[in-house]
Order: sequence, then structure tokens, then C-alpha cells
Amino acid sequence: MLAVEKKAAVVAKLGKTAKDTGSSEVQVGILTERIKELTSHFEANKKDHSGMRGLMKMIGRRKSLLKYLARTNPASYTKLIAELGLRK
Repeated sequence: MLAVEKKAAVVAKLGKTAKDTGSSEVQVGILTERIKELTSHFEANKKDHSGMRGLMKMIGRRKSLLKYLARTNPASYTKLIAELGLRK
């Protein structure tokens, strides 16, 4: 679970307003933060297979949101992946 302060920082950084949690950019940012936290957990707990399934679902959700964003708003997509450091 993402801390309230960390989530608020992501919303402030990527959102259009302070309460904008539904836009694709903010959803991708929040998922990225959760994925980073869980990645460190799985380095320590290699046998947590059910948790790994949840991580894979989050990665798939982020991937589909990024595909949607690239299709509908390419400028926002390139800005977002540069800010989050997702691609080369």
C-alpha cells in the first residue's frame, strides 16, 4: 500500500489538479511507485508467488494505460515516460 504522502506527491507532480487521481498520467505514476516498492519486497522474498501475481497484474495494467495514453495523447505519453524514467 502506498503511503498517503507519497501518493499526494505523485498526484501533485503529474495531476492537473490536487485531487486528480483518475487521469491516466496519475494512475501510471501511482502504479509505478507501487511497482518500485514491491520489487524490493520480491528481492528479499523470492518464494512469494501469489504476491508476484499481483505485481504482474499491476505491470500489465500500467502497460495498457501507457498504450492508451500513447494512442490518445502522444505528447503527454513522451513527457510521462521521460519523467518516470520508464523507457530508454
